Amino acid sequence: MVIDLHTHSTESDGTDTPAELVAAAAAAGLDTVAITDHDTASGWAAAAAALPAGLRLVRGSEQSCTSFDGRGHRITVHLLAYLYDPTSPALVAEQVRLRSERRERLHKMAFRMAADGFPIDPDALLAGVPEEATVGRPHLAMALMRAGVVSSVDEAFATFLAGGQYYVPRTDTPVEHAIEMITAAGGVTVLAHPFAVARGPIVTSDVVRSLASVGLAGVEVDHPDHDADTRLRLRRLADSAGLIVTGSSDYHGTNKTIRLGAESTAPEMLDALAERATGCKILVG
Repeated sequence: MVIDLHTHSTESDGTDTPAELVAAAAAAGLDTVAITDHDTASGWAAAAAALPAGLRLVRGSEQSCTSFDGRGHRITVHLLAYLYDPTSPALVAEQVRLRSERRERLHKMAFRMAADGFPIDPDALLAGVPEEATVGRPHLAMALMRAGVVSSVDEAFATFLAGGQYYVPRTDTPVEHAIEMITAAGGVTVLAHPFAVARGPIVTSDVVRSLASVGLAGVEVDHPDHDADTRLRLRRLADSAGLIVTGSSDYHGTNKTIRLGAESTAPEMLDALAERATGCKILVG
């Protein structure tokens, strides 16, 4: 079975609509796909309504969080949240806060670039994007591509958006608090690409063990940003900490070159996640 538990749609920074995402998953031969847009459940209904026959849908999101590296410095981490109740008041409130801050941040970054003469309209950048959807730096990167400033999203990040004079930080959720909220909403949590050093500073094994002690259910081991040695270390860590192991593509449509189903989760691992969840169930087309 091909089970891909980490994908994004146009409700955050992907290029497929939720309906297109599930259609593409079926066309790619997937048995199960998870929709995990950043800090929102707004794509769930559309994905469920368009679910092709035989395809299973895991509803989730990727929550923006903070933790610490081995030197005690605060860093960004991402937490995959699955099968939670999307009406949970605490979780809804935090997702609204995160999305609002993302919008303000993106507008500030675009305004700084426009002030320096870049062909970017800060107001037009967010026009037509509903409040329930999540905006982020990839939206600005795509605008820079359309304006001919850069040739790719990766170039936009490397040149302008990952730091420097146009970068604006944001205030994400402490990961322990996010785990608590998601668990209270009946969901289960998996730490996304935890040892992906190409993305920046990472958590230590001790941090992962600490998160397991406060309710973290699993770690994303098979991910395009993890090499073979990293995957082996993570598997050993998961085994020692009693964590579920998942595999996922982190698909973003044309924003990244990774194909759907490039990495997969073992069926028994998905079963273990689903058994812990009480917020909602896996849907079957």
